Amino acid sequence: MSDPTEANGTAGSAEAAGPAGEGDGPGRHVRVVLVDDHRMFRTGVQAEIGQTGQTGVEVVGEAADVDQAVTVITATRPEVVLLDVHLPGGGGVEVLRRCAPLMGDTEQPVRFLALSVSDAAEDVIGVIRGGARGYVTKTITGTDLVNSIFRVQEGDAVFSPRLAGFVLDAFASTDAPPVDEDLDRLTQREREVLRLIARGYAYKEIAKQLYISVKTVESHVSAVLRKLQLSNRHELTRWATARRLV
Repeated sequence: MSDPTEANGTAGSAEAAGPAGEGDGPGRHVRVVLVDDHRMFRTGVQAEIGQTGQTGVEVVGEAADVDQAVTVITATRPEVVLLDVHLPGGGGVEVLRRCAPLMGDTEQPVRFLALSVSDAAEDVIGVIRGGARGYVTKTITGTDLVNSIFRVQEGDAVFSPRLAGFVLDAFASTDAPPVDEDLDRLTQREREVLRLIARGYAYKEIAKQLYISVKTVESHVSAVLRKLQLSNRHELTRWATARRLV
């Protein structure tokens, strides 16, 4: 979350700003819930943005899965939820579905900003269709994340630069995307592992990028091969390439 190379801007991309707390930091305030299934990542985000005196961000709750997220969000009614795409219990899309009444509250709307390691078009489009106001990847800097949170609180749409094109392309099309029954058999996490395998990542590299163990990666790969009725990672790569998932 400290990569300074991800520049951001508003209404299409997250806006770059000075150090959090300089200029317009004090005096503005936003209540935030963090939803991510990795405790260490939540702790890191809290340390990065949760110094309310400097950033204006108050973290009022955390959750690690879909059920926890819905419970915490309903109880605390934050202004912004930082939402991971891949969560136990149905993923970020399921949180959005179950929190739709809160998003539609005209008096005190709860707005969602996806914060994910995934940069896959289907993940971006899925959560935006579900009602999220933006999508940034976990390479975003703390300063830009704070700024993105406030932009979403104000009702703006915020995206990491290269992801905005996915959304524009998706909503510019009048045709519904074709249903891929094979792909639909996979969970969101399995799709992410599939994509990284197809890109040539080793199991250790995938584990590091997704914050999971190598054993968990192996389990996901086995599940993908079984569901798609494939024999090895070479067949899996050809399958993913043919569907432009790489």
